[in-house]
Amino acid sequence: MGNVRYGARAAAQQSNREIEATRSPIWSKAVTVVFRTDPDAIAAVLPRPLDPAAPTARLRIAVVDMGNGLATFGAGWFGVRARHGDVEGEYALFMPMSTEQATTGGRETFGEPKKIAQLSLVTDGDVLTAEVSRMGAKVAEVTGTLGPEQAGYEIDKLDFYFKGLPDPSGEGLDGDPALVYCRRHETARVVRPVTGECKLLEAPLDPIADFPVDEVLSFEYAELSSSQQGEIVERVPAEWLVPFMHQRYDDLSVLGARS
Repeated sequence: MGNVRYGARAAAQQSNREIEATRSPIWSKAVTVVFRTDPDAIAAVLPRPLDPAAPTARLRIAVVDMGNGLATFGAGWFGVRARHGDVEGEYALFMPMSTEQATTGGRETFGEPKKIAQLSLVTDGDVLTAEVSRMGAKVAEVTGTLGPEQAGYEIDKLDFYFKGLPDPSGEGLDGDPALVYCRRHETARVVRPVTGECKLLEAPLDPIADFPVDEVLSFEYAELSSSQQGEIVERVPAEWLVPFMHQRYDDLSVLGARS
């Protein structure tokens, strides 16, 4: 019998590729929009024990370069400001990714609400266009003009995720989910302000359009690199998260699906 590749691996061959990737200097090109929005909308989407913080949301559309000159994929983010006790960060509602590999690792390791989607970001001279589409609906569209390059920067950020799985019975979860802190260190270069427009479009499965863009606070294009470290900080009662599980798993009934 030859090598059976699904067989058990020796200790030296065992690794978590998702963790390895998040600790490597991987660069992306990204457009990021931070805007003021409806505080009631933010309060409505936060599972306990998270509470609203500043009434702001953030959209990011990026193209990630894995560093071998060939492998690139689209990556996105939409989330709102939140806090856990005295700790403030962001709670992700929608993390579109264009490949299976970029999606499954983050969902299973950190509890990130990643879904496979189509993303694009193109710069042509000083003109920028970017968009996210999924399941036949365009979710977001960003267009604008790039301004002069500014100094780069480094920042530390914190994201909140819930790591839990549905019960095989079809009712509830299979246990109490974990609240995960994901600490990120982000480096930005080739930073350029953008003058333009951010549209959040009606998409039944990914309804980020429920958050009005009341006032744009930051609008920029940059090349970004980040590392992250995840930590389970507590377990929360499953019933706190169950009403929000449609944030992670598509409710096809909104498309008229029949049982």
